[in-house]
Amino acid sequence: MKRWMVFALFFAVVVAIWEILVREGIWPPVMAPSPLGIGKYFFESIKDRSLLDASFITLKRLLLGYAIGLGAGLPLGLLNARFKFCEDTIGLLALGLQTLPSVCWAPLALLWFGQTEAAIFFIVIMGSVWSIILATDAGVRNVPPIYARAARTMGSSGLHTWFKVIFPASLPFIVSGMKQGWAFSWRSLMAAEIYVTIMTGIGLGQVLHYGRELHEMDQVLGIMIVIVLIGLLADKILFSPMERFLHRRWGTAK
Repeated sequence: MKRWMVFALFFAVVVAIWEILVREGIWPPVMAPSPLGIGKYFFESIKDRSLLDASFITLKRLLLGYAIGLGAGLPLGLLNARFKFCEDTIGLLALGLQTLPSVCWAPLALLWFGQTEAAIFFIVIMGSVWSIILATDAGVRNVPPIYARAARTMGSSGLHTWFKVIFPASLPFIVSGMKQGWAFSWRSLMAAEIYVTIMTGIGLGQVLHYGRELHEMDQVLGIMIVIVLIGLLADKILFSPMERFLHRRWGTAK
C-alpha cells in the first residue's frame, strides 16, 4: 500500500473518531469543535475570501522576510566557516540568538517600528537568519577535506576552490538549513502577526488570535490546519526535491 493511501486511511479514522467523540458529548465542542464544524468554517471563509486573503498576506510576508534572512544568512555563514575571527564573533552571536524565542523580538520590534509591516519583517528576519548562518557554517564544515585537496592538486586555489568546489559540495547540508530557516520563519511570523496588529493587512496569525479572543474554536483549529498544510506543501514541493537532487548529485543519498 502506498504511503499516501496509508496516511489517508489513518486520517480518515482519526476524523471519524473525533466526530463520534464530539457527537456523543464525550469531547465538549468548546474544547474542540467537530470536523464538520471546521469544514463549515472552511466553506464559509473561502466563500467570502477572508481565508484566501489572509493566506495571501501571510505568504507574502513570509516569502519576503525569509528571502531577506536567506540573503543575509548565506554569506554570513560562509564567512563564519572561512574566517576564525567571524567564527568567534558572528558565530558565537548566532549561536546565542538562535536559542532566543522569536516572540522575544516582538517588544523590541514594536518599540522600534511601531504597528507597521517593518515590525513584522524584523521579527521574521531575526527568527530565521541565525539558524541559516549556523546551518551554512555546518554545511561547509561537513564537506570532506579531500575535495579541497583534490581541487588544489588540479590547480584550483582561493575563491575558485570555495565557489567551485566547497560551496557546491555543501549545498545538500545548506538546503537542510534553509528548510530549518523556513520553519523558524513560520514560527516567527505567527508570533509577529499575533503581537503586531495591522488593520490594513490581516494575516493568518491575526485571524488565529481573533478566533481565540472570540472563542471561535472552529476558526482557531481551521487556521492551524491551514498553517500545517502550507508547511507540508512547501516541504514536498520545494525543499524535498532540492534535497533529493543534491544528495544524488553529490553521492550522499542513502
